[in-house]
Amino acid sequence: MSDILDMVHETATDLFNKGNIDQMTLRQFDAVCLTPVLEFDAQAIKALRETFGLSQAVFALYLNVSKKLVQKWECGTSSPKGAAAKLLALAQKNGLQSIT
Repeated sequence: MSDILDMVHETATDLFNKGNIDQMTLRQFDAVCLTPVLEFDAQAIKALRETFGLSQAVFALYLNVSKKLVQKWECGTSSPKGAAAKLLALAQKNGLQSIT
């Protein structure tokens, strides 16, 4: 989350705790602050993996997928979906430690 969104979220939480906004409004702020799920192409996945200095097998362990699936992503025959795409987005944004 960016510094600005962190501040907005903290302010919204404080307003909620003081009774100035309702839970529905707070949930809307929460949704805005979520890490977006991006589409990763084969080159982006390989570049991300290499940025962390990981083999396909170890990268697969971090993402809780098979090495074969990482290979398919990097060849472009498949693309990450669902939870795997979210984990990739989080790792790209916040580093590998954010998904360990």
